[in-house]
Amino acid sequence: MRFSFVVVASLLLAAQLRASAQHINAPKELIQTYTSQYKGERFPDGRPKVPDDLVKRLKDISLEEAWGVLRNEGYTNQFEAGWMRISPGKVLAGRVLTAQYMPSRPDMENPVKEKGKAENRKGAPNSWPIDQLTENDVYVADGFGKLVDGTLIGDNLGNSIYAKSKTGVVFDGSVRDLEGLEEIEGFTGFVRGFDPSFIKDMLMTGINYPIRIGRATVLPGDLVLGKTEGVIFIPAHLAEKVITSSEWIALTDDFGHQMLREGKYTPGEIDMKWSPAIVQTFRDWLKAHPEKVKMSAAQLEERMKKL
Repeated sequence: MRFSFVVVASLLLAAQLRASAQHINAPKELIQTYTSQYKGERFPDGRPKVPDDLVKRLKDISLEEAWGVLRNEGYTNQFEAGWMRISPGKVLAGRVLTAQYMPSRPDMENPVKEKGKAENRKGAPNSWPIDQLTENDVYVADGFGKLVDGTLIGDNLGNSIYAKSKTGVVFDGSVRDLEGLEEIEGFTGFVRGFDPSFIKDMLMTGINYPIRIGRATVLPGDLVLGKTEGVIFIPAHLAEKVITSSEWIALTDDFGHQMLREGKYTPGEIDMKWSPAIVQTFRDWLKAHPEKVKMSAAQLEERMKKL
């Protein structure tokens, strides 16, 4: 009986794997399994849909502060540096949609293209992820660092990406038509390089599967924040905590710096646990600078209780 059960279970697992392999997109159940700690709204395909308000607030937080919160939570492999920038100076923030590329081989490439055709996908495979973008999504692709013939988009696809997402891209690969891409108002990107060649000998193997970007592990639905230092990927279930904690650190630092510049308190007083007098001064300062507070009143008061 035990042997029969193992055989049946193995056959069922094999059937599930075959069924999963029949789709370009990661199965909904797989996405939900990898992101099970996220309890909020999801897209129909299972990808976490972190609220737009959090995405908007993400743009204003410090990458270092976000990294510190993630590291304290045990997430030590979420940052990658060493990028070349499309439109340097612009902040990239949004929800991740992943794409996985590999060096092409005919016995894989033909079935992938046939499956894409059966799923009514249009154009070349490197355009398929773009068709799934929604506003505040970021197209994040593992292009295995390929530069020559590794150009995942040019300015035509760049315009389509921005029309759908209003954000940009993160490519562990290259792009072409840099001048045209930089003419797209609001578009930005983090890539490994620029090359005039067309994409060649690359196979798009799946959309919204877990991918590796340098030393970072990336899941669909993560939040991505790209600034001068590099790119950080925030798990969806930690988005609110990372953003709120980073906003709080920025508030207390801003207040502390001003108090030190004005000579109202000493470095020792600011760096240690605050006295009731400093806490009251901080409350007064917050009332005088409401524009600096991005979190809700309840979230702010919860933080104040811990001073």
